[in-house]
Amino acid sequence: MTVVVIGGGPAGMMAAYASSKAGAPTILFEKNEKLGKKLYISGKGRCNLTNNCTPNEFLKNVVSNPKFITTALYSFPPTMTMQFFEDENVRLKVERGNRVFPESDKSSDIINAFTKALKRNNVEVKIGESVDYFEFEDDKITSVVSNKKRVAVSAVVLAAGGLSYPATGASEAGYKLASLAGHRIIAPRPALCQIIVSNLFDYSKAQIPISKTQFPTGLSLKNIAIKVIDTELHKTIATDFGEALFTSNGLSGPVVLSTSSKINRCDLKNLRLIIDLKPALSEDTLDARLIREFDLAKNKSYKSVLDELLPKSLIEVVAQLTHIPLMKPINSITRNERRAIVYVLKNLSFDISALGSISDSIVTAGGIAVDDINPRTMGSKLIKNLFFAGEVIDIDALTGGFNIQIALSTGYLAGASAAKASSN
Repeated sequence: MTVVVIGGGPAGMMAAYASSKAGAPTILFEKNEKLGKKLYISGKGRCNLTNNCTPNEFLKNVVSNPKFITTALYSFPPTMTMQFFEDENVRLKVERGNRVFPESDKSSDIINAFTKALKRNNVEVKIGESVDYFEFEDDKITSVVSNKKRVAVSAVVLAAGGLSYPATGASEAGYKLASLAGHRIIAPRPALCQIIVSNLFDYSKAQIPISKTQFPTGLSLKNIAIKVIDTELHKTIATDFGEALFTSNGLSGPVVLSTSSKINRCDLKNLRLIIDLKPALSEDTLDARLIREFDLAKNKSYKSVLDELLPKSLIEVVAQLTHIPLMKPINSITRNERRAIVYVLKNLSFDISALGSISDSIVTAGGIAVDDINPRTMGSKLIKNLFFAGEVIDIDALTGGFNIQIALSTGYLAGASAAKASSN
């Protein structure tokens, strides 16, 4: 009898490896023309395959259902991921934020290592073949059907991925197969994506449509603080610090991507995104700095001071939000106008209108509900010989190698558990 793994991404490849390593005859179905198609483009082609941190630190970076993956993470932690690839002669390096990459900066090295490991362990890889449906008897899968051909199975690992990057083969196929087995699907939604905004707010908190501002498309900001508040509940939903990027209709960059994952299950209509352009300074300290700047430039224009404080493409925006003409002499700016400048610099505020599309998001949040999966085995609580791994499950994490590691950890545990079930 055979263990069948559905999906040739990192979760599926690791599941097939773990299953075959445990002695079970294993078949891996991959509907694309090659293995690891999404893995190939991850990390801009460099493949940030894990994060070199402890499991406890790792779990702090998991957004959805961190408790659920604790067993999987301890079963196959980042140290084992690194050892696995080093044993496959892939030299690794650790970069900023403990991000781990192949030393070559080539994701193809990671995929080639997997391919060799699968071949060495006699995994039968069926490229360009998808599993269409399952056949059941009582509470077990007896066979999978691919291209109208039945394959008898002793266990199945479903690792078909999410909806992000459809060009890599992402589809609803995994959710449909899980639903066929009676599993509930948490609505898929974008994670690690841009945030689309519709309005800016001036110092009096009046709305200004983005279409009526010189929106600084392409501007990258470093060392800024970001927070999202619920204006109805007067509650802070998310905070972060780092780098952001202005897009044509919103914001992207590391802090925005992370923030999107923290708010993607919220009702966006009451959410406001606020950027602090000067997070190292309190409002009073920034005001004192402005007083000094004004004193040094008393015979110059408002624009000359903004030139010292801001990137060029933000100057028109800030001037519009403070309602102070750029050519107004510094010596005629009032105390209230100065406080308006401080407010805007510390509270560049936007209405959130939407998140980026799920097809363009780095990962998919949502998926197979974890309530019906045994976290100690990754096995279905409904079907005795069905196991799950990777992005198809309702688990997602922040950037930094965490999502690929989740795929590898759940894949390893699911594959090993499937092999054990196969032998019973």
